[in-house]
Amino acid sequence: MADIKLFLVFFARYTWSHLLRLAEALEGIKDFAVGVLLFKRGKYAISLINSSFIVLTIVLRVTVPIVAQNNSFSQETLFSENAAYSGIDRLIALDEAEISLDTIRSQVRDSVETYTAQEGDTLASIASKFDVTEKTIQWANGMKGNKIDVGAKLKIPPVSGVVHQVEAGDTIYSVAKKYGVSAQNIVNFPFNEFKDDAFGLIASSTLMVPEGSLYEPSQSPIQDTYAFAQVVEGVRGSSSFIWPTRGMISQYPAPYHMAYDIADNSMPPILASDAGTIIYSGCFSWGYGCHIIVDHNNGYKTLYAHLSRRDVEQGSVVSQGQQIGVMGSTGRSTGTHLHFEIRQGNVLLNPQAFLQ
Repeated sequence: MADIKLFLVFFARYTWSHLLRLAEALEGIKDFAVGVLLFKRGKYAISLINSSFIVLTIVLRVTVPIVAQNNSFSQETLFSENAAYSGIDRLIALDEAEISLDTIRSQVRDSVETYTAQEGDTLASIASKFDVTEKTIQWANGMKGNKIDVGAKLKIPPVSGVVHQVEAGDTIYSVAKKYGVSAQNIVNFPFNEFKDDAFGLIASSTLMVPEGSLYEPSQSPIQDTYAFAQVVEGVRGSSSFIWPTRGMISQYPAPYHMAYDIADNSMPPILASDAGTIIYSGCFSWGYGCHIIVDHNNGYKTLYAHLSRRDVEQGSVVSQGQQIGVMGSTGRSTGTHLHFEIRQGNVLLNPQAFLQ
């Protein structure tokens, strides 16, 4: 829809500019005709002049209202018809409407600011005050919990997401991948600065990554070995599995790869295919990357690999269809996808026999 709206803006501009050129051309033709007729003092001069004015008036009266009605370029149209626009989308619309940078600053803060915690403040109330998520404040301040002391100095990013300090070797694509967003998300934030038109990053500068996600300190360490949690007694799956996510099947089960690979660049949520206990939730720098294993306490286990984010702790209980993470490209992966396995004991099963 955003692309369609941008096309309509461009088309309206294009149409209006060409109508103006046409009007100017008609005016030139009229002046030339009048000049010739006056020079020759033709007897039809007055009639032709009047007819030209009438035709021009009719053309303008018919075309101008049509163009104005279909022109989605005015501020009123942008903010009434496109009420669903918010955040960065709203800024794009403002930019297309040639609103000044000062106007944009009045809509969204342009940098991280410091807030001193007051009596009665909570993480939730501060997040609401600045219209950002609680995670955004936690990530910006290295917080592991929700406790806030009175007088504490908190860094508040301008929008929800992650604040990144650019290091040598960083590219807009590597930063986007690190935080699980598209490079366009970073480009779209109007106060991010780049050193060239190719969006090269400026070393030691601060980059805002809207909607980016950072692993929590308790989840982020890369591990080399497994440490499984105990299965919670009484929690048992139905042995009827549902699809764990949406997307295109990029690889079907094969003898050398007994799993489904499901790809979707929009990074959709990952759901528990059946109820059970999270016996593992962690990250490897290789292989499965960040992944989750669910024991369904009926002989079956499911594994969800290459996640960009894990939403459940090891040892917790999940129900069928509950979100447990977000699709990503961690570990041995060349693109955003989910590697999904069904096991019985330690034997890999063909998931095609369970998912239709």
